[in-house]
Amino acid sequence: MTPTIADPVRHTVQQIVSWFARGFEQPAQSEMLAGLSDAEVQALADDCGISAHQLQALVKAGPHAADEMPAMMRALNIDPAEVEYHMRRLFLDMQVTCAQCSSKDTCRQHLQQGQAEQTFIDYCGNADTLNALRANPDLLIGA
Repeated sequence: MTPTIADPVRHTVQQIVSWFARGFEQPAQSEMLAGLSDAEVQALADDCGISAHQLQALVKAGPHAADEMPAMMRALNIDPAEVEYHMRRLFLDMQVTCAQCSSKDTCRQHLQQGQAEQTFIDYCGNADTLNALRANPDLLIGA
């Protein structure tokens, strides 16, 4: 007979395993990128629509370097899925900007406190783009 694990415990164990796995994910990506020739890195960057320098910076920043961007979009009533679907290139550019941001702590704090809508313009590298997106009713949550 195989013992069963209660759902809350299974969920917690899965989160811990996932957390450890992510800890190893970024170094593996960095090693993979380091093993490529300059031409291969450039071709990969071209496929992503970014520069080779941006690609290297993104890999170094890790897989969650732009996690604040969709949260900020939602705080501003922008649907991240709609933007990604209709404006893929812009969405990628915004991710690059977010991943390279030096105001992460301020952003996270303001998002947590529900202040981001009032303050993002002061520190967000995507502020102008976010304001333009907010003006498009087709991209708003619930549109």
